[in-house]
Amino acid sequence: MKHIGIKKLYYSISEVSKITGLEQYVLRYWESEFPQLKPQKNRAGNRIYTNKDIKLILHVKQLLRDEKYTIEGAKKVLEDFVPESEAGEQLELLSVPPKKKIKDEEIRADVAEVKEFLEDLLKRINAGS
Repeated sequence: MKHIGIKKLYYSISEVSKITGLEQYVLRYWESEFPQLKPQKNRAGNRIYTNKDIKLILHVKQLLRDEKYTIEGAKKVLEDFVPESEAGEQLELLSVPPKKKIKDEEIRADVAEVKEFLEDLLKRINAGS
């Protein structure tokens, strides 16, 4: 994981997406479902998340994805949730491996291999009838 050198008070939605491993649309949807999750907005209207917001998001993620709660069940659990005090620690971005670029030659070779397999399969089917 990559460490960020400068401590930040606020994170953009794209940074939170990288930190939590969640898509931005999921974060926006969870805002509508969980009243505790209300990030502030800057002058431009962009969401700005604090460490407290991110800890809440990670807790919701754990409840929904790991512990298999429904959204309604997670809401009940969160009624009693008190996030740890903000100690000013720096959050880490999840390192996402870069997408591999597939070359046209590789695609053609794969298609040729599939075509050869299918032709061989068709011969076997026709030979059996």
